Amino acid sequence: MIIVPIKEGENIERALKKFKRKFEKTGVVKELRRRQAFIKPSVVARKAKIKAVYVQKLNEIED
Repeated sequence: MIIVPIKEGENIERALKKFKRKFEKTGVVKELRRRQAFIKPSVVARKAKIKAVYVQKLNEIED
């Protein structure tokens, strides 16, 4: 449960902004979207391998 302490006389918009920021940091929405569709482990491994190759090429270009 997210608790946002509000000071006496604090603007409600500011408190709402604090709440939204804390909610974003929890990663609930991101996790929910990730779980909406099942991704096969082979697909996950393939994407990780492609990303690793891409990052390695970037590092070779920088050196």
